[in-house]
Amino acid sequence: MDGTKRSNIKSGLDVRIVLKEDQRSGFLTEGTVQDILTKAATHPHGIKVRLQDGQVGRVKEIID
Repeated sequence: MDGTKRSNIKSGLDVRIVLKEDQRSGFLTEGTVQDILTKAATHPHGIKVRLQDGQVGRVKEIID
C-alpha cells in the first residue's frame, strides 16, 4: 500500500518510517502507528505519524 495517502494509514497499523535524522541515509524504523500527524489527504514524502514508542517520521512502507 501507498504511504503517501492518509486514507491508507490507520492507528494500530504496522509500518516502516523514515525519521528526520535518517532522511539522508534512508534508514527505516519499524513500529505501530499511534497517531496520524499529517492533516492533508496526501503528502509526496509520506504521511507523518507518531509510533507507539513516541518516534515521529514519514511512512515509507506499510507492512501487511
